[in-house]
Amino acid sequence: MDFGWIGLIRHGESTGNVAREVAESGGHELIDIAWRDADVPLSDTGREQAAALGRWFAEQPRAQWPDVVVSSPYRRAVDTARLALPDHPLTVVDERLRDRELGVLDLLTSHGVTARFPDEVVRKRRLGKFYYRPPGGESWADVTLRLRALLTDLDRAHPGRRVLLFGHEVTAFLLRYLLEGLPERDLLAYARNTPVPNASLTSWTRTDRGHTLEHECATAQLGPR
Repeated sequence: MDFGWIGLIRHGESTGNVAREVAESGGHELIDIAWRDADVPLSDTGREQAAALGRWFAEQPRAQWPDVVVSSPYRRAVDTARLALPDHPLTVVDERLRDRELGVLDLLTSHGVTARFPDEVVRKRRLGKFYYRPPGGESWADVTLRLRALLTDLDRAHPGRRVLLFGHEVTAFLLRYLLEGLPERDLLAYARNTPVPNASLTSWTRTDRGHTLEHECATAQLGPR
C-alpha cells in the first residue's frame, strides 16, 4: 500500500457508549439501547466532539486536509464525518468500514456474556480474541479481511494520496496490524492496554520503511478538557 498519509478518527461518543458504560458499571447483563447498532446516534458530547474536530480542521492548511474521506455507514461515524468535514468534496461511505458484528452477543455486557453463554467464554479463551467468532458474528480476522479489501481499493484508486477514515475502535487496532505488520500477540497486548478515545486520531505517514505511526489515539484536536 502506498498512501502518502492515512488516518483514522474513531466516531464521537455515542448514546450506545454511554449506555454500555452504565450497564457495565452497574453489573447488568443487557445494555439498554433501543436502536440497532447501525442506527445508534451521537450523544450530545459526541456532537460537541465532532464540532471540535470541525473547528480543528478549519484551522489546518488545506495541504494537510485529506484528499479522500471514507466513513463507516453507521450513523455515529457518518455524523462525526459530516460535522467534522462538512464541505469536503470527496466523502464516501463504505460498508467494509462498519463496526464488528457481535451476533448472539449483541447488547450483552461482559457479565451478560459470562452468565448467558459460558461455553462461548471458554471457546474465546481457547481460540484467542483475533480468531474467535461469536455465533452469527465476526472475528477480528473477519473484520481484517474486509478492511484489507477496502484499503487495497483505496490505494489503487488514490495512490500516494491523503486518506482519512471515520470508523470504530476495532478499526484503529486493525490498521496497526495491516499497515505496520504488528503480529497477533503484539496487537492483542496493545489492544488490552491502549484505550481509543472517542473522536481520537490515529495516523500514519509513508516513509522508506513503509507506514510509520504518526499520531496514536491523539485527542489534542478536541481542545482542552
